[in-house]
Amino acid sequence: MTTTPATDETAAFATPITLTTRADGPAVVASSRPAPPEQASVGWVGSQIELTGGSPVPPSARLLSGPARRPRQMLAEQSFGGHSSLHDDATAGGLGLSGAPIEGPTHFSQFDPLAFARWGDRWFEQGCISAHFSTMVVEGEEVTARLAGAPGTVARIDAVKPDGATVLTGTASVGAADPTELDGRLARLDDPGDLFIVDRLAVGQRSSATVTASVDMETSNGELYPFSLRQKLDAITEPSDWYASDDNPWGRAILPFEMISVLAQKTPAAFALRGPAIGLFLDLEIRLDAGPVFVGQEYLIDREVVGLSQSRRTESFWVRSTLTDATTGDLAATVLLHSGVFKESYAGYPADRL
Repeated sequence: MTTTPATDETAAFATPITLTTRADGPAVVASSRPAPPEQASVGWVGSQIELTGGSPVPPSARLLSGPARRPRQMLAEQSFGGHSSLHDDATAGGLGLSGAPIEGPTHFSQFDPLAFARWGDRWFEQGCISAHFSTMVVEGEEVTARLAGAPGTVARIDAVKPDGATVLTGTASVGAADPTELDGRLARLDDPGDLFIVDRLAVGQRSSATVTASVDMETSNGELYPFSLRQKLDAITEPSDWYASDDNPWGRAILPFEMISVLAQKTPAAFALRGPAIGLFLDLEIRLDAGPVFVGQEYLIDREVVGLSQSRRTESFWVRSTLTDATTGDLAATVLLHSGVFKESYAGYPADRL
């Protein structure tokens, strides 16, 4: 079912159905209007993704809101091309930031209970989260995730801080028919003008070689992601047994959405950027085509540049990565990443263009 996303996001997030945290552990749905008697609470049961019974959400539920979480910073030791990244305090301070930001995909885990409440198992098989990052988050700050929209439609999503600052906005959906947040943003790109960092890239350019990658439980994910899946699961905002056990509908441990980004990006793309320079994620979409994506499974990763752009402070490029199951040959997932590079971080940037 195709619908037009709400244009008034304040209105879209006006009447919440709230996921709250009980003293004895699991999150449950509480509504400003009583659910019909045949409906039951939904959320994490212990650390297991599971419905407690009935439909995922009451038919009238147009907004799900999760509890405030404090996501962890796990990229302080990240390096790229032999230099520190934006997730290092000193590097972030040099660019005028208040602290080293948490990587954007970390926030995607907060949407898993909300999306699962809306779509059930299909979320991990055909789900798509598509987001524009607005405000950086540093460790210790609280973030609340919200999902709005009638069941059966594309949902609007956002994540906010206690002061109302928007961390991200976008869409969540199931199936490939509906337009996403990044479909719209990519379609609106125009001529980027003169470029001095990403100038050697071209739309339609493909990676020179297919990369084979996997994420297992114990192995660190390299210089870009210097932690293992087990370490991530110890820190993840929404833990689930499904991420570490075969006791789930698919009989194999599955990767949380945020770790699909790690799988896609852990081996750097061999695209020629000028540098050294400091980058950041501006937009990210993760679409499951034939999911779930499994722990320990090898995937073949191919990449294509699909857009170039710039803003006052950044030059940027859009890359679409396909993740093909190396065993079955099925397209498992597609990741669309819009990466920016700070102009002032590149020593060779023309001074009159800063």
